[in-house]
Formats: sequence, structure tokens, C-alpha cells
Amino acid sequence: MLEFKFDTQLLIDGHDLDEDEIFDYIVEHFEGDSLLAVGDEDLIKIHFHTNKPWEILEYAASLGDIYDVVVENMQRQADGLKG
Repeated sequence: MLEFKFDTQLLIDGHDLDEDEIFDYIVEHFEGDSLLAVGDEDLIKIHFHTNKPWEILEYAASLGDIYDVVVENMQRQADGLKG
């Protein structure tokens, strides 16, 4: 059984984005692991394993326009099912 079930990935298109601030906010406010928050002031890619992907999407949407959203169920994949 995986501790964190959903692989959550997305892009944030915005202005004055700060990858370090976004990384720190996610670590402080959401449960999960394998976090990546990389990019520049206009575009940030997020990758995060969590049980509540909707919280990450809501936070990211507050920062800018989100797109290329992918949420995969890693537990189903580990069980040999479509994720």
C-alpha cells in the first residue's frame, strides 16, 4: 500500500511566480512527497505525490492559470490496473 496515492502534475502560467516560495508553501501546508516545483517567474511545473490532489490544484489555481493537469492513481498502477 502506497503512503501517497496520487501522482499530481501540472503547469502554472502566471506572473512573478517564485519556485522556492511555492515549494515551501506546499511542504508546509500539504501532506505528500516527491515534490518538484521548477520554472521561472512566468511558468512553474509542479510534481507532487499526495492523497488530496484537489488541494494542490486549488492552491496552484490561486497563483495563475493551470494547465496540462495530470493526476494518476499510483496505487491502481502498482496493482496492475489502469491508473
